[in-house]
Amino acid sequence: MNIKFYENNEKRMLGITLKDAERHENNNMALHVCQNRANILENRDILAQVLETDVKRFVCANQTHSAHFVHITQAEIGHGAFDAASAIPDTDALYTYEPNVVISSFTADCVPVLFYNEKTNLIGAIHSGWQGTIKEITFKLMQHLQANEDCDLQDVQVIIGPAISQEKFEVDSDVYEKFKALGYADAFMYFNEATNKYHIDNQLTVKTQCELAGIPSSNITIDPMCTFKSEDGFSHRQDRATGRHLSFIVRKED
Repeated sequence: MNIKFYENNEKRMLGITLKDAERHENNNMALHVCQNRANILENRDILAQVLETDVKRFVCANQTHSAHFVHITQAEIGHGAFDAASAIPDTDALYTYEPNVVISSFTADCVPVLFYNEKTNLIGAIHSGWQGTIKEITFKLMQHLQANEDCDLQDVQVIIGPAISQEKFEVDSDVYEKFKALGYADAFMYFNEATNKYHIDNQLTVKTQCELAGIPSSNITIDPMCTFKSEDGFSHRQDRATGRHLSFIVRKED
């Protein structure tokens, strides 16, 4: 299975599944956009084997491009693992302190964010498409963690995963105006006179949201892979029927 690991050690595993021609539906991991549910469950089962766990330890959300986040407890483990109907509803970010749980996020051009605080056992995943970014889901979740979960953001490590690049993320003035209204994204946008389109770097905007919340720049890593241009990438902009990557993070505990 084609998987990119950002960490794989005795403490945690985090990474992202990539396109794989040898797997069903090119290694699509999403039940809400698939040709056959059994294909996705088989793909997830193989991923679980690689992660040395079971699919019943996965937690998946019904992502709606919201700014909603949910604290996952023992009661929610397994939600969305085998069917979309049981996924955590209307949610685009999940976090937990539970060990040996696969916290997930599905993307195909949108920005996946994985994060952890080793001192408090916190782990989490965020789905930030452009709509989630202008709603500041990442910034709001980090503020919440600081205010309500006694999380020192100086201790948080962030990995911003593969997404559509600024070159390929072209938008009209309506989306440009929404990013401009944030007040800090101007440096991540340019106008192409030849096409009359604006180009936006969603990854750098999300990185700035992390920094504004209080996470040190040195704690943030960006994966430069463009999901539109890379053969390993699922791109909704390129193919509306495409599958989804699954970004994952697991904290290990015996």
